Amino acid sequence: MSKSKGSRVERELVHMFFDQSHIAVRIAGSGSTPLLASDVLAGVNGRVLAIECKSGKDKRYITKEQINELKEFSKKFGAESWLGVRFDREGWYFLSLEDLDKSSTGNNFVVDVDLAKRKGLNFGELIRD
Repeated sequence: MSKSKGSRVERELVHMFFDQSHIAVRIAGSGSTPLLASDVLAGVNGRVLAIECKSGKDKRYITKEQINELKEFSKKFGAESWLGVRFDREGWYFLSLEDLDKSSTGNNFVVDVDLAKRKGLNFGELIRD
């Protein structure tokens, strides 16, 4: 995913939270700093969500390092960890980190449209009380 597309989908997600009367912020440069950070932080009905965002056509790979950093950030921040994936022509899906599949090499994680539809939540389900 290009940097500009990544920023665009992150901003889209922030606006989705605001459109539903929730608060969210995009953490600029979250993937390019040695400091722990998620892409988006959102407050939803007393919950804090730390979301790593990915987008693409039908499949996205996520490094173990990215997942471990999201877990550590979430733990220290007191937030729930989520992977938000926006597939072209499919919309957003949100997966718990435990639901991710390992890649064929086992060194990374992979999420495709099928996994997202089977195990992920749509936006309405994510923000539901």
